[in-house]
Amino acid sequence: MSKVPFEKAVAEAARQDSRYPAEAYSFLRDALDATIKSLQQGRPDPVGHVSGPELCQGVRHHALQQFGPMVPTIFDAWGIHATRDIGEMVFNLIRTNAFSRSDSDKVEDFEAVYDFREAFEIPYLPRRGLAPSPPPRRS
Repeated sequence: MSKVPFEKAVAEAARQDSRYPAEAYSFLRDALDATIKSLQQGRPDPVGHVSGPELCQGVRHHALQQFGPMVPTIFDAWGIHATRDIGEMVFNLIRTNAFSRSDSDKVEDFEAVYDFREAFEIPYLPRRGLAPSPPPRRS
């Protein structure tokens, strides 16, 4: 099966599944590229396959790097609410021949890889105990 131009594949994926806009698919491709680059570090052979959990972690790192505390807002606007959504997008791109898969890959590989609140909100919440204690009261 030959690859189709990414923009054409995205347009078809968005037409078939309107939950995710083109920008979300473009971000996913960038996150996949960053994940492959990260996995490649220190390896003599090229990375041949990225698993669902590896890609989810790559999406997490790339999103935090690109958007910081705005990740929940951006992902919500893109319809990405859980790691399963990443898998749905991947398989939409597989169906349009933009991405390929191994025989063992399945959308369930992306199920509950991490909790979005823990991954994207908690790192930006103020931590208890960081504020200085008030001075002791004098009687």
